[in-house]
Amino acid sequence: MTFSYDMPLYRPPSEGDNLILQATLGCGHNTCAFCSLYRTKTYTVRPLEAVIADMEAAAAVWPDAHRVFLADGDALRLPADHLMALLEALAERFPRLARVSCYATPGDIQRKTEVELAALRAAKLSLFYVGAESGEAETLKRIAKGATPDSLARALTRAREAGVKVSATVILGLAGQGRWRAHAEATAALINHAPPPYLSTLQLHLEPMQRELFLARQEVDFAFQDDLGILSELEVLLERLDPPRPVIFRSNHASNALALAGTLPRDGARLLGQVQAARKGLGGVRPVWARRL
Repeated sequence: MTFSYDMPLYRPPSEGDNLILQATLGCGHNTCAFCSLYRTKTYTVRPLEAVIADMEAAAAVWPDAHRVFLADGDALRLPADHLMALLEALAERFPRLARVSCYATPGDIQRKTEVELAALRAAKLSLFYVGAESGEAETLKRIAKGATPDSLARALTRAREAGVKVSATVILGLAGQGRWRAHAEATAALINHAPPPYLSTLQLHLEPMQRELFLARQEVDFAFQDDLGILSELEVLLERLDPPRPVIFRSNHASNALALAGTLPRDGARLLGQVQAARKGLGGVRPVWARRL
């Protein structure tokens, strides 16, 4: 390809084999206390002409690309008419286009009307990656998420009603040793109330530059979870998860101590048994050296 990316560039693991186009740079929120991904960037809307030029360069060498991820941190922040122009340009240049996806904050989803979301879905923007992080109000406040449990539930519900699938992530260890149970139980309650099609766990890992900011927002002494604490948290989460619709569950991201895969509620007992076995030292825990963001 003849275009280059504005680095650093991040995308969900599942988008690794797909075409990535930077519709925006950075993250429009960029205040989450645990996240250092876009600290070196100022949120910028790339000119439509520049993104279309990237599409044309990509189409010249990969005309059969059928899945596209719109980077950077929250392309859904773009106005609906701007997004529609991008989607129409993609459809013109990639005849096999089947799906477009992007990161989306809960606020981004709620700022779009039902009509706009439905139109974007019809134009093949059909998957949002949403960092829910927690279903517990105090935890969301302390990480400066800019969302509440209610606003998260509304965003997940609005996406579902528009026909847009959501792949949501929650973060184990986010509430530390002191409040882990409240975090796990409230997160399960959120998912049970507004289940996304896909749910994954990440495990809290702070870059050195982010650690001080994160700890400063905790307001009380914060003790990080060890592996046994993380497994206890995961156990409670799985015990409480009983969604009314199938949720594909994964904890196989490289940050996790224990990799799990199944569909809830069908596989809940099996997944719970794997966690309990790991807590008893029967194997399955990923070595610390093998974990990464």
